[in-house]
Formats: sequence, C-alpha cells, structure tokens
Amino acid sequence: MNIDRAVMALAGTLTLLGVILATLTSPWWMAVPAFVGLNLLQASLTGFCPAALILRRAGVPAGCAFRAD
Repeated sequence: MNIDRAVMALAGTLTLLGVILATLTSPWWMAVPAFVGLNLLQASLTGFCPAALILRRAGVPAGCAFRAD
C-alpha cells in the first residue's frame, strides 16, 4: 500500500467512524467527518497533507500524488 491509498483509507475510515458514532451516541461526533472533509479540501488546493507526512515518516512508500519532491 502506498501513501495515496493509505490517505484515502484513513479519510474513509475516519468519516465512517464519525458518522457511526454520531448516529449511536452524540451528534457532536459529526465534527470528525467535517474535519476530514475540510482537510481533504485544503490538501487538494495546497498540496499539503498532514496525514501523508505522518505516513511517510512511518515508512509507507510514496505514491504519485504525495511526492516529496
């Protein structure tokens, strides 16, 4: 798995988890998917993705979208 797929998997997992927790417990959990969405939007505009930086430091191989050029 490369960084591109890992970022998408992380975003999808956090979004689903936030929606499930909001449904089962408190609507305040909707802040998690909102944060994920805002982070994806800013990453698409700026090219800076904090999750990609963390995954790179963890040793996940680079993909084509989040290169450290």
